[in-house]
Amino acid sequence: MSIAYKRILLKLSGEVLAGDKKTGIDNDTVTTICKSVKKVADMGVEVGIVVGGGNFWRGRTSEHMDRARADHIGMLATAMNSLALCDALEQLGADVRVQTAIEMRQIAEPYIRSRAIRHFEKGRIVIFGCGTGSPFFSTDTAAALRAVEINADVLLKATNVDGVYDKDPNKFDDAVKFDTITFKDALARDIKVMDSTAFSLCKDNDLSILVFNLDNPDNIISAVQGEDIGTLVTNG
Repeated sequence: MSIAYKRILLKLSGEVLAGDKKTGIDNDTVTTICKSVKKVADMGVEVGIVVGGGNFWRGRTSEHMDRARADHIGMLATAMNSLALCDALEQLGADVRVQTAIEMRQIAEPYIRSRAIRHFEKGRIVIFGCGTGSPFFSTDTAAALRAVEINADVLLKATNVDGVYDKDPNKFDDAVKFDTITFKDALARDIKVMDSTAFSLCKDNDLSILVFNLDNPDNIISAVQGEDIGTLVTNG
């Protein structure tokens, strides 16, 4: 089975782990996603994962709380999600490590780049928790940063739409989907692929982003096989 990418960074939103419950963790949903991730790893792809924490906490809506403290709570939410993904993957027989940007040695390894790369070389899936470890940065930015640091071949952004459109497809029936688009064109059109910091990191480091729909978790498999799904954002 051919693969288009040897090492990937998969960005999952926290909300997707909640399934229809909309909050917390839905075990069936997590298991379904992890089955596809395990299949990808079994194909010989080196898999890194960054997951958000929106199913537990959305710091930007906490208007009466100090922003830095709200972001720290969000980082802890991503740690919970990382452990849930780890557990589901291990139950499926995968070899997994969780590394966190905030040290919590009793439950996870601290993030060390060289150690993460060694895990990949040994066939382990690595889940990166706690974002960047600093407030004011989103988990999109954390995903871009980790992807660049580990020399990933692509950043896979699994989301709730099937690609990048010229305008919001949930609001406009005439929205047009792009199969490919350059960072330059996306910026010129003010298309919100990821937040601006994450987007700039990918652009400046020539790291392509593949945006696709996670309604069917097997799209992760299709993505690493180079099938025509979603939208590929590149420097052109």
